Amino acid sequence: MSKILIIEDEASIRRVLTKILSEENDSYKVEEAEDGQKGLEKIKISDYDLVLCDIKMPKMDGVEVLEAVKKIKPEIPIVMISGHGDMETAIQTMRLGAFDYISKPPDLNRLLNTVRNALDKKQLLVENKILKKKVTKSYEMIGESEALNHIKIMVEKVAQTEARVLITGPNGTGKELVAHQIHEKSTRSNFPLIEVNCAAIPSELIESELFGHVKGAFTSAVKDRAGKFEAADGGTIFLDEIGDMSLTAQAKVLRALQENMITRVGADKDIKVNVRVIAATNKDLKNEIAKGRFREDLYHRLAVILIKVPSLNERRNDIPLLIEHFNSKIASEQGSVPKHFSKQAIQLLQAYDWTGNIRELRNVIERLIILGGAEISETDVSLFASK
Repeated sequence: MSKILIIEDEASIRRVLTKILSEENDSYKVEEAEDGQKGLEKIKISDYDLVLCDIKMPKMDGVEVLEAVKKIKPEIPIVMISGHGDMETAIQTMRLGAFDYISKPPDLNRLLNTVRNALDKKQLLVENKILKKKVTKSYEMIGESEALNHIKIMVEKVAQTEARVLITGPNGTGKELVAHQIHEKSTRSNFPLIEVNCAAIPSELIESELFGHVKGAFTSAVKDRAGKFEAADGGTIFLDEIGDMSLTAQAKVLRALQENMITRVGADKDIKVNVRVIAATNKDLKNEIAKGRFREDLYHRLAVILIKVPSLNERRNDIPLLIEHFNSKIASEQGSVPKHFSKQAIQLLQAYDWTGNIRELRNVIERLIILGGAEISETDVSLFASK
């Protein structure tokens, strides 16, 4: 059922629009408001999938209604209804965020097409919102330890800024979760977060991967290709394991940070990009600098904010919560019911030396769920979680 609100001061036009929409689709629930103020009051207390709003009205005109709705419920598509003398204003409302405008008297086909398109857009926004929540939840940072709470506070402070962030910590500690949280809480969250694992890309291909290439730049370059920096334009690029990046690529990344410009491999044309950079490494970059393997100037560009992710051994108090989280998640993935872990089993898992950190813990929990009994006991942990 799609809920539509018509805000129009002329009763005859309200009746016509209501009749057209109700007869077109019996799943349309149409409500009316006789002026802008009453319409806005209805929008504040109810959820609508679409608003049809006249421009010229007493008390509060359509432009004022549009501006107010965009502040409180920006996801609602608003179609403006314009008289012959309102066309210039109607075009102005498009710049303010109106979905479309239709002229009086309304053309039946144009009206219905506009309504269908607006409702489709609203449905797409809702689906994207749900999907985004699912993605965000999959990158949730689980735990209440002092060390993790400190990181959460840092993320909240840093996310709303444009500051570059360097995340350090051992493998498997969840550095990518921190990067995702920063992006999701930032003003760039509606744009992409592009991840690049610098350790997984051969050194001879890293420049092409990051900056793209033009046709003929090298043997296998059969067509022009955009790189990750261009793909991340407006959003965030996450350079994981940046300590493994070649010195040549480091120099180009430095230029991208300094000038907000990149050049595709084999090209001589600069491309302007607007990208926030978050980097991560499990290496001691200061030690890498001393050995000549990492540029000091790039380090200082990247490390505006430093976030150190602790090892799992440094946050053992979070292990019971992580066990519960992985138990529930793995059971859901396998279509089964979460198992119960005995108190002794949890205590034994807390005492383990987790050299592989959270990644290792997740693997162990999955193994215990598959191989253990109906209740995961201390014996199960001793049998199946041993190194």
